[in-house]
Amino acid sequence: MKKIILYSLAVLLLAFGIWGYKLVWGKPFNIDHFFDRYLIGAAIAEPEILTLLGAVDNTILDFHSHKLTDASPQHTYKGLERDRNYLETLHSYNRGRLSGQKAITYDMVEWLLESNAEAEPWAFHDFPVNQTFGIQSRLPDFMTTNHQIINQKSAENYIKRLQAFESKFDQVRESVSYRAERGVIPPRFVIDHVLREMNEFRNQLAQENPLYENFETALAGLDNVREDKKGRLLSDTLSAINNEVKTGYGFLIETFEQLQPLAGDNVGAWSLPDGEEYYRYLTRMHTTLSLTPEEIHQTGLDEVERIKAEMFALFDEIGISGETVGARFAVLDEDPDMFYPDTTGVHDQIIADYMEQITFLYEKTAPLFKRTPKAEVEVRRVPEYSEETAPFAYYNIPAMDGSRPGIFFINLRDINEIAKYGMMTLSAHEAVPGHHFQLAMAQEIEGVPIIRQIYPFTAYVEGWALYTEWLLDEIGVYENDPYGNLGRLQAEMFRAARLVVDTGIHMQRWTRDEAIDYMYENTGMPMGDVVSEIERYIVMPGQALAYKVGMLHIQNLRTEAESRMGDSFDVAEFHDMILMNGALPLDVLTGVAESWIAENSN
Repeated sequence: MKKIILYSLAVLLLAFGIWGYKLVWGKPFNIDHFFDRYLIGAAIAEPEILTLLGAVDNTILDFHSHKLTDASPQHTYKGLERDRNYLETLHSYNRGRLSGQKAITYDMVEWLLESNAEAEPWAFHDFPVNQTFGIQSRLPDFMTTNHQIINQKSAENYIKRLQAFESKFDQVRESVSYRAERGVIPPRFVIDHVLREMNEFRNQLAQENPLYENFETALAGLDNVREDKKGRLLSDTLSAINNEVKTGYGFLIETFEQLQPLAGDNVGAWSLPDGEEYYRYLTRMHTTLSLTPEEIHQTGLDEVERIKAEMFALFDEIGISGETVGARFAVLDEDPDMFYPDTTGVHDQIIADYMEQITFLYEKTAPLFKRTPKAEVEVRRVPEYSEETAPFAYYNIPAMDGSRPGIFFINLRDINEIAKYGMMTLSAHEAVPGHHFQLAMAQEIEGVPIIRQIYPFTAYVEGWALYTEWLLDEIGVYENDPYGNLGRLQAEMFRAARLVVDTGIHMQRWTRDEAIDYMYENTGMPMGDVVSEIERYIVMPGQALAYKVGMLHIQNLRTEAESRMGDSFDVAEFHDMILMNGALPLDVLTGVAESWIAENSN
C-alpha cells in the first residue's frame, strides 16, 4: 500500500510539473490558462498595477508591494518581446474551435497583442513626464491613494517604495534621454510646467509633504503597531523623503533643465519622427475601430453643429442670446446662483452634493439595469499638490478584494469652476451609472479570465460613461431643468469638440492657441479648464477621440438592436449585455452585440 501511495504521489507531482511548465513556460493545454499566464506575466512585471488592482496586497502572495515598476527603456523592450511571444502562442490555438466567452476572450487578447505589435515603431514617442498624468505626479498619487497601510509590514513596504524613488526616477531620466536622442522632446510649455511642479514638490518640507502626511495619518489609526515602532517608521519616512525621494526628483529636474533649450513650440504628433503615421496608429488604437483622422475630424464638425442647435434652442428658452456657445455660457456664468459662494466648508459641501446626486441616480436609473455593483463609490477631492494640472474629475477603480471603494475625484482648485448645472452630468459620467457601474461590475463577471474583468479599453470605458450622460436625458432627469440639460449638452459638446481639436492639433498642424480658441468658443467651458484640456491632448495624442467615438458606437449598436428586435428589445438586457462582457475593443463588441441580437430576436 505504501508503494502504491508513493507511486500515486509521484504521478501527481509529475502531472503537476507538466501542467506547471505549460502554464508558466510552454503552451498551456487550456486556453484559459494561457490568458491567465498572459495577465500574470504582465502583472509580475508591473508591481504598481498589482497594487492598483488590490487583489493580493498584504496576503501570502504579496511579493510586490515593496517594489515600484521598472521605468527603463530595457523594460519597455522586454515587454514588446514578451507580447510578440504571447501573440505567437495565441495563434497556435485553433480559433475556429472556440465559442462563447472563450472566443470573445481570444478576439480581445488578439486585438490587444496585435495592436501592441503594431505600436513597436513608436514605443518611445510618448512623454513619460508631463503635466497631466506624468510620473512625477502620478507616483505620489499612487502612494497616497493605492498603497494600503494596515500593519507594520505594509508600513515598512511603503517606506521601501519611497526609498525606491531614486532608482525609479533614474530609470525615468534614462527613458527621457533615450527619447530625446531619437527626436522625441516635449513641447516647451510641457517642460516649463513639469519643472515648476517638480521644484515645488522637492522644495516642500518633508513633514509637509503629502507622502509623509498620508503615512502619518494612516499610521496613527493603527492599533496593531507599537508606539515605539511608529516613531521609528515615521523617522524612516522622513529620511526617505529627504534623501531618495528628493534625489530622484533632482535627477528629473536636472534632465529637463538640459532639455529646455532644445524644446520647441510645435505641439502636434506630426512634428515627431514619422509622426503622421504614428497618429494614424493612435487613432485606430484609441478608438479600437478602423477610422481615419480625416473621418473623425468631419464627424466632430458635424456633431458640434448638431449639439450647438440644441443648445441655442435651450438658451432661447431661458432668454440668453449671443453669437457663439461660449458667449451664451459667459452670460449664464454671470448668474451667482449657478456657482458656490467661497465660504468656509464649501469644499465639503460640494462633495456632499455630489454624493447626494449619486444616491438620486442609483434610484432614478434602477429600471435601466438588471444589477448594480457590490462596491461602494465615494467622492474625494483631488490631492491639492496636483490640482493645478490634474483633470477636472476622474475615477479610480475599487480594489478587487473590497478593501478600497471606487473613488470619484473632483478637482476643487477653483470653486468658480464648479458650475451647478453641470454636476448631475458629471456624477453620471464618473459614478452612477457611468464609470463606477462599468468598472466595478466588470470585476464581478464570473467564468472569464481576470483580464476580461480589468482591462480598460478607453473607447468602451469612456464611450459607456458618455452614453450614460445621454441616458439621463432619455429618462427625463432634465425634463423641467433646462439648465441641467445645458450642462449635459455642454459635456457632450466638449467631447465632440475634442474630435475636432485633437485631429486639428496632430494632423492639421493647429497651434495650441488655435485649439484653445476653438474649444472655448464652442463649449463655453472656463478658460482654465479649456487650457488644461488642450494641453492634455497635446501630450496624449488620440486618447480624447475615444469618448465620443465610443458613445456613438454604443448608441448605434442600441439603435440596431431596437430596429431588429422590435417589441422583444429590453434596454436593461441590452445594458447587461454591454456591461457583463467587460471592456472590449469596439470591433469585438460589435460581434458580441450581433450575436446577442440574433439570439434574442423574435
